[in-house]
Order: sequence, then C-alpha cells, then structure tokens
Amino acid sequence: MEKFVINGGRKLSGKLRVESAKNSVLPILAASILTNEEVIIKDCPKILDVLNMIRILAFLGVKTRFSDGNLIINSSGINGYAIPQSLSNQLRSSIFMMGALLSRCGKAELAYPGGCEIGLRPIDIHLKGLKNLGILVEDTGGEIICVADKMCGGEVYLDFPSVGATENVMLSAVTAKGKTEIRNAAKEPEIVDLMRFLNAMGAKVYGAGTSTILIEGVEKLHGAVFKPVSDRIEAGTYLIATAITGGEIELENCSAKNISSLIHKLCDNACKISIKNDIIYLKSGACRKSFSFATGPYPCFPTDLQAPLMSLATVSDGVSVITENVFEMRYRHVQELVKMGADITVSGRTAIVKGVKRLMGATVNAHDLRGGASLIIASLNAEGKTIVEDINHIQRGYYEMDKKLRSLGADIKKKN
Repeated sequence: MEKFVINGGRKLSGKLRVESAKNSVLPILAASILTNEEVIIKDCPKILDVLNMIRILAFLGVKTRFSDGNLIINSSGINGYAIPQSLSNQLRSSIFMMGALLSRCGKAELAYPGGCEIGLRPIDIHLKGLKNLGILVEDTGGEIICVADKMCGGEVYLDFPSVGATENVMLSAVTAKGKTEIRNAAKEPEIVDLMRFLNAMGAKVYGAGTSTILIEGVEKLHGAVFKPVSDRIEAGTYLIATAITGGEIELENCSAKNISSLIHKLCDNACKISIKNDIIYLKSGACRKSFSFATGPYPCFPTDLQAPLMSLATVSDGVSVITENVFEMRYRHVQELVKMGADITVSGRTAIVKGVKRLMGATVNAHDLRGGASLIIASLNAEGKTIVEDINHIQRGYYEMDKKLRSLGADIKKKN
C-alpha cells in the first residue's frame, strides 16, 4: 500500500494551475455515451476516479484514449447496459451511468455504488426521480435494475437537492419524450457544467444553477468538444494548505465565485486574498484566527472542504465550531488529527476545535478522499515526520498531489 511521508514546517510558495473538476468530469463521462459521435473532453485529469470510470466505459464497449491531456471518447460500439459489482464498487460516480444507460439503451443494471465511507448516501432520491419519468425500477437490495420502455418527461421533485439525483434525472430526461421539470434541484457549479455539456451535444436544458431545471427531450445528440469547469475543491485544498504553512500562492484556472464561502473563511483567518479574472492570490497572515462554519448544499460551505479546513482550525488561535450537515460519517479524520496533537471534541454533527500552537508528526490513515487531504494539510504544519497511509483514497481526487506540493516547497515523498 502506497503512503506519503511528509516532513512539516516548510512554507508553501509558488504557482499552480488547477485541474478540471472531478465532480464535473465524472457525470460528463457518463453523458458521453449519449451519442455515437466522437466526444473530446479537454484537460481531463488522470485521477483514479476518472480511470475507474473509463474502465466502466471500456467494459460496455466504449473506446477511449488520451491525447495531449484530452480524453477522446467513441461510444458507437457500446454493447451492454449492465455494470458488474467489481466495477461499480470502485467509485460512487458509477451511479451516473444509470441515467445515461437508460437514455442510450433503455435499460440499466448495476450494483450499489462504492466510494468513500462518509455516510449512508441513499439512492432512493435517484430512484424516485427516475420513476417519475415512467422508468420501472427494481431494487433487489444489492442490485438495481431499471427499464425505460415508456420513458417520458414529467415533474420531478427532489426531497433533498442531491447533486447525483439531479444529474441522473437530467441524463435520463434529455432524450425522453416531452418536457421534464426538476424542482428543488441541486445548484452546484458542476450541475451547470453538465447542462453546458449536454447542450453542446444538442440537448435542450435550461435553469441549471437554480432550484428549477427544465428539459425538453430531443431525439438525438451529437458529438462535442468541451472543457470542464475548474476543480473548486482542489483549489480550496491548496489555498488551505498554503494558509496553514504561512505561505503564499498564485492559483490559475480558478473561479473565485465557486469557492466564495471558503474565501470568506480564509480572510477571517487573517489571510490576504486578491482575485483577478481566473487567478486567485493568497498570502497567509502571521496570526491565524479561529472561525466557525456549517456545511450545506451550494452555495453554502461545501462538505468536501470541511475536513481540509478543520486542519487549519486545529492550529488557529481560539475555538472553532464546525457543523457537518451533509454526511453523518464525515468526521473519520478527527481521530487521526488527534493523533497529531489536535484538540477536537465531536458531539453529533458538531465538532469543537480548540487551536494548539503546532501539530506533531505521527502515522495516520486516510479513511476517505477529503479526510486524507486534511491529513496532508495537517502534516505540512506538523513538527517532525508524518506518514499518511492508504493514500489510494487521496489519489482518487487529486492528480499528482505530492509533485504539486513539492513544486511549492513541501518535503513530501510517495513510498511503497
């Protein structure tokens, strides 16, 4: 099992270009099967989640290849609609294939999706939405079987603004007969990006980024060349990492609007931030101050940055209060931070973080993607050596994180 070995105490300084968003690329990969024509995804990151999704596409007969950083996809030879458990278990985003396969093949079969163990993440919202489109759904408890013999547009109300459920209904409805209206839809930037991609293929989708999305079904979609939005979570992670080391960084290919909730918290933490077009510049202040926040659906503070920002809170003067409202098991990193000397008390969905002067190196385990990123951030501050084990989780969402941090001056190495 690979691990990261980090010697903390070095200030980060330099420039980085942010990758295309993982949470945008994955549903776009699923949507690429909706046409027989070639699709090109520009600047597609070779993170583990993307590679696992490509394996699912290959199993279904889809051809893919990388060229100059772009991913070229040809789905003209697709020959199946069932995804085996061995593949769906590898990533949560295999669930997006359900809506896409229903549009393309009229059927979809897959085992319950895998991914990080951060909470129940039930898919009943997905299935209820699909049923509203006339799709027959059979849930065997371990496998989901969907048939779209009479799929047509309809009204869909989501009990919670789930990103995945919103995207699955969008993928199903683009070729359904008639009009579909999704109410209480998720508003995340990645939802907007999926709409942009679908419309580039000839779909008629309106309103993404608001609570109501309208879709007019079309008979056929065509190929497209598309550049996904930048990864707001990766951008936020490197901003936080710089802040905890007292350094400065210039991030290119960013949308400050998409992480405005984080930027406000970093400014509260005595960071100086300036924004120009797609560039964010951060310089960390000398005296870190405590802050409080609660996660929630966009535009609230993103749950994916809760763990990374908690690491900054552990060494900020005062008491920070953090409330996790999205996933009930997203505090598994807390026990690892405590090993490093953090003072954290968890009660239900709330974590009370009392700042300490500095963390100490330790051997810790990355239980999930964003929790793993928080341990990397903490180790950059810690005195001495930190070993972060089970980094497979981290590599699911961050491309060459060790190399990027080294380019900023960090002492980090990947070892077997």
